[in-house]
Amino acid sequence: MKTKKRSIVSVALLATIMLTVSCKDADKKSTPSAKENVEKQEDMGKSGTMGSEQNASSEIILEDYFNLKNALVQDDNNKAQKLGGALAKSLGNLNRSAYTESQQVTLTDIIEDAIEHSEHISESDIAHQREHFKILSKDITDMIAITGSENTLYEQFCPMYDGGTAWLSKNEAVLNPYYGSSMLKCGKVQREIN
Repeated sequence: MKTKKRSIVSVALLATIMLTVSCKDADKKSTPSAKENVEKQEDMGKSGTMGSEQNASSEIILEDYFNLKNALVQDDNNKAQKLGGALAKSLGNLNRSAYTESQQVTLTDIIEDAIEHSEHISESDIAHQREHFKILSKDITDMIAITGSENTLYEQFCPMYDGGTAWLSKNEAVLNPYYGSSMLKCGKVQREIN
């Protein structure tokens, strides 16, 4: 139910953003191009005025997520348990203050769900960890749709696990966290996230 609610909120947020962008004041003589907007955001991020603390906390979450993914790739249940706990902690520390009220509500829902799955991973055997990692990966993907990332990420997809499952990676090379050593290279890059 949380996933449906979050999906509805995400769609509503996207529609609001699109409506806001498309309904700009007609009196403006020139509107900045998408490239100019990206450059402005990059400049703001470099100067620290866009919330470098928020960006840093989301980057810590991503790093913990990737460490957990790698433990599952290596079939390392004990390491995945420890890293699930670490990820739950970093998720709880996400600073949401620089985001809009609507984004804060969405992020809170995403983070609560992600913490729950991270905690399950910290207490489970590897098969159960992988089940929770599937939903956790969706949560992290939803989070970065709002927070962004300093680095290029790759959404990868395995058609074999549970009817098809995606996860994020820092590298294009596919290393499957759902099957580990038994089907290490099963999957493909589904999209690049900049």
